[in-house]
Amino acid sequence: MSLFESTPLAPEDDPKRPLAERMRPETFEDFVGQEHILGSGKPLRAQIERDELTSMILWGPPGVGKTTLARVIARVTKTDFVPFSAVLAGIKEIKAVMADAERARRVGRRTVLFIDEIHRFNKAQQDAFLPYVERGDIILIGATTENPSFEVVSALLSRAKVFALRALTVDEIVILLERALKHLQLAAPRELLEQVAIFSNGDARTAYNILELASAVAREGVLDRDAVESVIDRKVLLYDKAGEEHFNLISALHKSIRSSDADAALYWLARMLQGGEDRMYIARRLVRMAIEDIGLADPRALEQTLAAQQAVHFLGMPEGDQALAQAAIYLAIAPKSDAAYRALNAAMETVTKATAEPVPMQLRNAPTRAMKEWGYSAGYQHAHQFADALNTMECLPDGLRGTEFYHPTDRGAEARIRQRLEEIRARKKDQEK
Repeated sequence: MSLFESTPLAPEDDPKRPLAERMRPETFEDFVGQEHILGSGKPLRAQIERDELTSMILWGPPGVGKTTLARVIARVTKTDFVPFSAVLAGIKEIKAVMADAERARRVGRRTVLFIDEIHRFNKAQQDAFLPYVERGDIILIGATTENPSFEVVSALLSRAKVFALRALTVDEIVILLERALKHLQLAAPRELLEQVAIFSNGDARTAYNILELASAVAREGVLDRDAVESVIDRKVLLYDKAGEEHFNLISALHKSIRSSDADAALYWLARMLQGGEDRMYIARRLVRMAIEDIGLADPRALEQTLAAQQAVHFLGMPEGDQALAQAAIYLAIAPKSDAAYRALNAAMETVTKATAEPVPMQLRNAPTRAMKEWGYSAGYQHAHQFADALNTMECLPDGLRGTEFYHPTDRGAEARIRQRLEEIRARKKDQEK
């Protein structure tokens, strides 16, 4: 009996099959996520559309569609799909499958051999695939949650293209859950689905399992908070990301940081995280706080928040949440100053109310002889030709001579800036006398 022969698949509407299995898409149009490799013109999509399928390793966290993607690829390319478990199979089973694949090739049929958890195969088992991959008897698609550079033998890795799959976003999981609700003939508010998606941490299978279990206790065709909470065993905080509560919480976070209350800042941050707030929105607001409320009292505050933003972008949830917490704590305990913020506002007000005076001649470049003759650059003093790089040249228009916009505080690093600025202003005044 050929290993290609198997028992017929159960109907998709068979309620005995797990919801995650029943909801597997069969086409790329129904596949959600992984646009970086499956979007129009992207590498894997183009390779499949040109029917130039080669062996590959799908590397990504659980529940992001590795198995589903392999099945869709096989269906679209009209190849035989043979699933193979690294947990259950040994060398004997590998050779049996390879023999069937070789016979299929001789009659013009291609075989996609899908190996789930390929990292569980030892070196000898992985090496057993090499001759069949090289001869083209099989198109190997391996799936792994581990870094293939460490877990797949180099000889096999060199013959396969590695595609990194990403954890699904909240919005992508919500799309899947909305489809599943129609299949289950249930209704649920989007805010509740977002909470399920957040709890699932990018894993569609986990989201489907929660929905399937919660549907068993849903009442009158409606999935409510109680049903979901009974499954995930935690309180669900419904949070309108576009409504008043959104603005109330970010205001509370901002004002707690401004008030140097690290504990309150952490509480309000946790409320936003639990509520499903966009992490990049929080990161942007923290950057704003670093600029608006700390400024030059601690110049590293801006560095910390930008680093947190990068960490959130790089790590995603939940690891990136810790970077936001670290930044919030740093901002809360940092010395505060809005002097630079007020300085720019004062300069903007002056620009708005005063006449736009011409740039003084000494500050203008003179790239041509004619411009030099017209007085461009006349009186320019190159700072590095003076002691301490301090010259006497006026850089403001005549009508604003002596105007001071920036008045640093005596807090944190700004105290040193204030001292330096007072020295500069005093020396320039002395030199003008």
